[in-house]
Amino acid sequence: MTRRPALAGRGGHPTVVIAAGFGAAVLVGTLLLATPQATADGDSSHWLTALFTATSAVCVTGLVVVDTATHWSVFGEVVIALLIQVGGLGIMTLATVITVIVSGRLGLRARLSAQLETKSVVASDLGHVLRKVVVFSLICEAVVAVVLAGRFAIGYGEPLGRAAYLGAFHAVSAFNNAGFALWPDNLVRYVTDPWICVTIALAVIVGGLGFPVVFELLRTWRRPRRWSLLTRITVGLSTVLIAGGTLAFLMTEWRNPATMGPLNDGDKLLAAFFTAVMPRSGGFNTLDIAAMNPSSWLLTDVLMFIGGGSAGTAGGIKVTTLGFLLFMVWSELRGESHVNIGHRRLPAATQRQALSISMLGIVVVTFATWLMLIMTPYGFDRVLFEIISAFATNGLSTGITADTGLAGHVLLSVLMFIGRIGPLTLGSALALKQRIRRYELPEERVIVG
Repeated sequence: MTRRPALAGRGGHPTVVIAAGFGAAVLVGTLLLATPQATADGDSSHWLTALFTATSAVCVTGLVVVDTATHWSVFGEVVIALLIQVGGLGIMTLATVITVIVSGRLGLRARLSAQLETKSVVASDLGHVLRKVVVFSLICEAVVAVVLAGRFAIGYGEPLGRAAYLGAFHAVSAFNNAGFALWPDNLVRYVTDPWICVTIALAVIVGGLGFPVVFELLRTWRRPRRWSLLTRITVGLSTVLIAGGTLAFLMTEWRNPATMGPLNDGDKLLAAFFTAVMPRSGGFNTLDIAAMNPSSWLLTDVLMFIGGGSAGTAGGIKVTTLGFLLFMVWSELRGESHVNIGHRRLPAATQRQALSISMLGIVVVTFATWLMLIMTPYGFDRVLFEIISAFATNGLSTGITADTGLAGHVLLSVLMFIGRIGPLTLGSALALKQRIRRYELPEERVIVG
């Protein structure tokens, strides 16, 4: 029997509202970036260039088809920064906070929409939670901006106004895991500068952990035994992935003359750490991605696909999804009837969601890679890298994005949009139905594997 929920009417389902909100932000950004005032030379950008850049900014990805530093004017760069901010916090987060401030109350539809966007568990306290999200984000960005501005002014002689502008832009880009930079080589020129590299890396980590995890850590950082399952898995796996990625990149790039080869040991460690953090969805690079070894590309592919924490600014299928899958496999190998993590049992619905998100991600990436191989002359390793980077809203690139042609740009734009709102959210928005079965069918065991 099929039942349509009260909020699932045409145009009213929360997933539709979220998709429409991001779509509207992309449209507004495209119109602004298509104006002559948005370019450095005063000529209007091609509509696809404006669309691709707006999509990349709203979806906090960082892939570009033109050089951000030279193609866009200050007005265009400010538009990009604002789009990053809107995309990072989430359309529903901003809309909910504005509604709370103006009216002091939320309707059920707006409350559920914001709850779905922020992955908040308790809908009754959304106004307070979302205000904390915005305030915390702005404080973090301000701190990062001050550190970066001071470094640019003192260490590199930038005028105070220019240093403040560079600090603010890259603080927004880093905390929101966007990866946009105002230099043609991204951050390669700062590969040996720990002030810039560590500051941006920490901003990416904090923004990518997810707001529920960050807030819980702020409350209970001295009492890890009281951490929730979400926090334990996110912090534990993130630490393992960053530490393991750092060691792996040291192994694969240590002697590469085009990347880490010329650096001393300390700078190599800094470069490896930064390179391991960025696939979480950061998108910045201090090493030339195109010059990396194929083994490093494959490692980056895996890290990008996993991404960061839930309800944060990171993309990918999320580390919690990976953690749930690993515990599901472990429980199956041990012959246990339930998936237990610590002293908690993982609900069956959460297990299905983790499987669904992973499989949808694999299907989308596989199909998109096949299409891109047909449309472009590039090899499998470069194409797969670019596709995963777009789907995981990462922004790292081997340098072929601008040369993938009209069809390639459209495909990458669609992938960025899907990756930002989530495959499961998009699927629910398209279906607009929830099936509630009033009976159970008889069980039949079949051979698997």
